[in-house]
Amino acid sequence: MPKRGVLLVNLGSPDSYEIKDIKRYLKEFLMDERVIDYPYWLRYLIVCGIILRVRPPKTSRAYQKIWWEGGSPLIVITERFTQKLQSLLSEPVAMAMRYGNPSITYGLEQLEKQGVEEVLLVPLYPQYAMATTETIEVLAEKLVAKRFKGMKLTKMPPFFGKPQYIAALADVVQKHTAHYQYDHLLFSYHGVPERHLYKTTPTKAHKHITENTDCCDPYTAEGAHCYRSQCFETTRLLVAELGLPSDKYSISFQSRLGYDKWLQPFTDSTVAALAQQGVKKLAVITPAFVSDCVETLEEIQIEGKKVFTANGGEEFVMIPCLNDSDLWVQAMAQMIDEL
Repeated sequence: MPKRGVLLVNLGSPDSYEIKDIKRYLKEFLMDERVIDYPYWLRYLIVCGIILRVRPPKTSRAYQKIWWEGGSPLIVITERFTQKLQSLLSEPVAMAMRYGNPSITYGLEQLEKQGVEEVLLVPLYPQYAMATTETIEVLAEKLVAKRFKGMKLTKMPPFFGKPQYIAALADVVQKHTAHYQYDHLLFSYHGVPERHLYKTTPTKAHKHITENTDCCDPYTAEGAHCYRSQCFETTRLLVAELGLPSDKYSISFQSRLGYDKWLQPFTDSTVAALAQQGVKKLAVITPAFVSDCVETLEEIQIEGKKVFTANGGEEFVMIPCLNDSDLWVQAMAQMIDEL
């Protein structure tokens, strides 16, 4: 049997919150054709001609607010998670980032040095999306074909509905709300442009986007690449696990960019509306992320709280991501062993 290794891949982070590192990171991230899916010339014009001229100072301030002594929270947490997972698995485990350092190339090199012949690629995104899972898979495939020709690449499917993942989420929610009686639980998922959903499914007939109906079945060929349906399914399963009534939770989408149509409702407006409707104690969970990062620690925990209290809310709690919790590490080890 060929020796197998595991490559965990997360989104990534700038090396520091200095402007030069922010610019380098944003350029690599936003010039990805699966993030901003416009023709190269237009993408270059938007990113290099506009975004990199105005956005870096704001992004730098956001990272400064959440930066840890050991570095970017996303990197530190993923390192801790990797180390814990390695202690449970006999096969080599390496980590990488789609953007920034350590790169996917570096991660593959580390596994190659340990004699790995078959790499199990694990995108650390529960729900499939073009700008997350797909871009990782495409780059890894290119690298293996070009630079690591002796390797075989296999992929872990999205784990949005895996019982182990849901149980780990429920455990985190229960632990962080044991002494907090929230009025409402908001599921805030990362947003994507609506057009991404049309590009990743075989039928490209997402009437539910505009009609605000239930999404497609995530366990069918259409739903296998439908980010929205998988977010809804994660929510449904976790709500059932927690025993929440239908009036005590809702779903929203955060982190939109530009003026295109993105999935709705938006998190910031939802948080404001909930406070205006009389919700005094709000808890927010971000199940599209497995590791806390600038989108959770700054956008939700800091800015989301400001929006909530400014509109009449009183208590705001962001439930941490799975991070390196023991049950989550065990869940990932079990999911890997099943492949």
